[in-house]
Amino acid sequence: MVRLTACLFVIATLCLAVARPAAAEIRMVPEGNRHAEQPNVPGASVRRTKAGRTSFDAKYEKVRDLLASDRNLIAKIKQVSAAYGIEPIHMIGAIVGEHTYNVDAYDRLQAYYVKAAAYAGNSFRFGYNDESVGEFVQRPQFHSCAGEKTSYALWNCRERVWEREFRGRVVGGKAFPNNRFGAVFFQPFFAGQTFGLGQINPLTALMMTDMVSRISGYSRLDENNAAGVYAAIMDPDVSLAYMAATIRHSIDAYRTIAGVDISNNPGITATLYNVGNPDRRAAALAARNAGGEIYWPEENYYGWLVNDRRAELEALL
Repeated sequence: MVRLTACLFVIATLCLAVARPAAAEIRMVPEGNRHAEQPNVPGASVRRTKAGRTSFDAKYEKVRDLLASDRNLIAKIKQVSAAYGIEPIHMIGAIVGEHTYNVDAYDRLQAYYVKAAAYAGNSFRFGYNDESVGEFVQRPQFHSCAGEKTSYALWNCRERVWEREFRGRVVGGKAFPNNRFGAVFFQPFFAGQTFGLGQINPLTALMMTDMVSRISGYSRLDENNAAGVYAAIMDPDVSLAYMAATIRHSIDAYRTIAGVDISNNPGITATLYNVGNPDRRAAALAARNAGGEIYWPEENYYGWLVNDRRAELEALL
């Protein structure tokens, strides 16, 4: 028995020795920007800002001032960040990026609550032409997704099926647009529709609903209840939870898939918040690093601003 116990101890020790190098291989992404100058801002963002007779600097200052003047909002950001195990600068960065390049900030947080209330009780539907998204994902092409265990895995699988089987194709006599799954089925008003303080799109909310329900206790979202999805992403309090979950998932994906830790680079998390698909981007980085040379994830124009203004933004906290 003593000899057996000793053998088991040696085996356990060897297992731990094998596990430690794997953990040690997680590389911390350096702080700051990889680009010396800000990457080009997309034309759509430039045109939208010009149409509003404003500038990126003015929009940045407006959202920065909103955050600086609302200690209640900052307190909520800190509280939600702690619940999801992320630094609050990541949430500040995402809010600043969205309201600098995508939408104008309201002057007061209360305006977001008022806007959310305007959507409450309205009848919305997610779908394309006469087919709801709930009906669409019952097609046989999606049967392989049925075994997925989390909302993120389920909707990520469905998004892959859309890209492979439907995007830009004619299936069963029905033509489908050459556009993203979220743009075709989850924007009943107009293209580019994101909502609320966190500017979250409905598909992202559906992906994150399991994590948000588990950590924050909010009811799970259902694609057949579009009004409920909008109510969640329009409400600033709930929206903050979905923002935090999205950032948490990006950090976890890069750690587990690419072996890099992006938790101290808010410009990278802001970039991923802007462009989406962190799992696929982490896999692409892992493939690029497979040859032994180390490449770091790079910020886009949106994340570059966050890193460039990091000291100023951290002072808000």
